[in-house]
Amino acid sequence: MSRLPHVSVEQADAKVRPLYDAIQSKLGMVPNMMQVMGNSAATLSAYLQFSGQLATGVLTAKQRELIALSVGQANECGYCLAAHSALGKHAGLSGEQIADARRGSSVDSKDDALVKFARAIVQKQGFVSSHDLADIRSHGFGEDAVTEIIANVALNLFTNYFNHVADTEIDFPAAPELAVAS
Repeated sequence: MSRLPHVSVEQADAKVRPLYDAIQSKLGMVPNMMQVMGNSAATLSAYLQFSGQLATGVLTAKQRELIALSVGQANECGYCLAAHSALGKHAGLSGEQIADARRGSSVDSKDDALVKFARAIVQKQGFVSSHDLADIRSHGFGEDAVTEIIANVALNLFTNYFNHVADTEIDFPAAPELAVAS
């Protein structure tokens, strides 16, 4: 059971209910994480606006999911790994691509650079090197994309930490355990 209460659709107040209605129409459900965020209309609205605006940027849905998977694994967020494994499949990622992103790599050189840069931001707490920046740029990511990568990492740090504190019940199929390299 979550350590922070869920606000069900039936319990939602006048500020939260329209947000839930929009989520329901888009996803067909209101995920548990968002029901916990429903304790604060400001928090839920901020999350939805931030993620919604990033979806209009230059990064593709697949790229955003690769970032989410890499960051979620780095932070050991079971909820986010489950959610983004499902969302990643919906965005067109294969099971192998999902597992690779969680391991911090990709067979595609551009995706590999993306995942490694996102992981570096997390591991270095934002203090990436000039080499890290040069590498991501050398793979065809412009300043707009670099800026959005940073924003997507920040968004995922928020949801990872939110779910750690809340201990949100996972309502997506659990992400499989990663095979350990021999």
